[in-house]
Order: sequence, then C-alpha cells, then structure tokens
Amino acid sequence: MARVAGVSVSTVSKALNDNGRMAADTRERIKTLAAQIGFRPNALAKGLLSNRSFTVGLLTNDTYGRFTLPVMAGISEALVDHGVSVFLCAIEDDPALGKIHVDAMLDKQVDGIIAAGKRVDRSLPVDLAGLPVPVVYAFTKGEPGSVTLTSDDRHGATLATEWLKELGRQRLVHITGPREFVSAVERAEAFRTVAGNGAPVLHGVWSEAWGHEAIDRIWKEGGERPDGIFCGNDQIARGVVDALRERGARVPGDVSVIGFDNWEIMAAQTRPPLTTIDTNLKELGREAGLMVLALAEGRAIEPGLRRLPCKLVIRDSCGGGRQQN
Repeated sequence: MARVAGVSVSTVSKALNDNGRMAADTRERIKTLAAQIGFRPNALAKGLLSNRSFTVGLLTNDTYGRFTLPVMAGISEALVDHGVSVFLCAIEDDPALGKIHVDAMLDKQVDGIIAAGKRVDRSLPVDLAGLPVPVVYAFTKGEPGSVTLTSDDRHGATLATEWLKELGRQRLVHITGPREFVSAVERAEAFRTVAGNGAPVLHGVWSEAWGHEAIDRIWKEGGERPDGIFCGNDQIARGVVDALRERGARVPGDVSVIGFDNWEIMAAQTRPPLTTIDTNLKELGREAGLMVLALAEGRAIEPGLRRLPCKLVIRDSCGGGRQQN
C-alpha cells in the first residue's frame, strides 16, 4: 500500500487511522487508493500496536436465545462501526463449562466481556469477579460494584395498566409468574399502584397452560369477571386469549388483554395479535456494548444498576391504537 501511494508505511497508517499531521488531500488520496485496491490493515498488527484484540466476548446461560439474541443484535450493531467483533459462548447452567469459556476468552485477549442471562435476579453460574478485563452485565445479576443493565419492569407494568384504564377498563386482573422472580413481584406492585391495592394478582408459572388455568379459576369463582387483563409475559397472555375465546368472551370486545416481552413469534401469531410491553432488549444490548467498549478504552463509567425504559406496542388484543414510549 505504501509503495502504491508513494509514501512511507507510517504515513499510510496515520492516514487510515485518522491521526498524525498531514495535508488533507494526502490523507484523502491514500484512503481512496486503499478503497480502490481493497487494502485492509492487518488486524493482528493493529492489535499489537494498540494492545487490544478488538473482540468482545458475550457469555450467556440463555441457550434458547429468547433474551440473548436481541441483546447480541444490539451489541453487534453498537460495536461494528468501531471495528469490534463479538463472539458468543453459551454456558448452559454449568459452572465448569462457564470457566472453560471464560478462560478461552482471556486466552484470546478479549477487550471485555458482556454477561447476559435470562432473569435479572440470578447471577451466571461462573465467577467473573477480579478478571483482568472489564465486565458489563445485561439482564442478569452483576457482581457488587459492577455496571449492570436491565429493563425497567415497573415502568413496563405501569404503561400496560395505565393503557387498560385509558381504554375504560375498570375490572382489572394481573396474571403473572412465580413470586420468587423479582420481575414478577415488581410488575405486580406496579400494577396495583395503578389499578388499586385490592386489584387481583394471580401468581403461577410462565406458560400458556397457566394462562388457561388462571381463566378457568376466575370463571369458576363466579362474580364479576374482568374486562382488562395484564399478563406477566406473552406466553401467559396467549393462553389467556385462547381460554377466553373458549368461554365465548370476545377479545378485545369484552376483555382487553396485554402481555409482556413483545416476543414477536408469540405476540404476532396470537389471535388477535397481542398488545404487549417491549423490554427494549436490543437497546439494552447496544448500551452494554458501548459501555464495555468505553471501559476497554480506559474511560470511567459509574458503576451500578441502570434500568432502561420499556415501551407499549399496541396490537388488536386491546382494540388497536397508537404506540407509546
């Protein structure tokens, strides 16, 4: 490249890396020539000069990918323009496998690690404290003093419940997951803050079957039936919608239903399509990527838990309408 441009190797390096002093037309000429001949700087040499590998490791126990795939998409989107690659290591819930992958990442001299999970109140089954590279946690419990990112469950539940009330629904019920999940507790508390302390909350499991069972229980109890149901996830909501249809209740004519997660494959295929809360996992991944990059470059990031806002995605299970942030 230097020979073709008729300049020194150091001049080529300065031009392509936008540093050093030189005439603007010289820098532009070198960049144009590099593009014409398809020249690419040697990544290994670049890494040796900067003491960086320009890679980030993503460690997760979410082997199904429900949470990790959108997070990874956000990370990759944030880092691609910085010349940083991301590679994924799935560790199941196996501490030994986790250690193997962490050691491999360190052997590859990654610039940082992003730990991503499938629930915000559980740590990954591997010790990430005291590593020689920065670690950022996304949708999993971080080490004390770490940088941790998660979705704001209370905000999402508030959006859902307020929307039901805005639609004129008055008899609200919340059907959600187990009490031992922090996310389920926070969503239930936010629901009752808006709907009233006496509003019913039914805890079960994160499944369609529980949605069916909860509706069966409500119908058998008799009395006044709900006209608005906020569900703790989209699977529960799909079960609720099916169970209501089986009992002749129209959705959204008689009952408006809202889910949580905006799991496209679930929400879009529910009949009618499901109004739900999007937890902004891609944006969460983007923020995690930028933070681990900043830490790798030596910039200071205030430690602590950051809760990213959710958004309400309105489809036909509430009667259609606008999209809220």
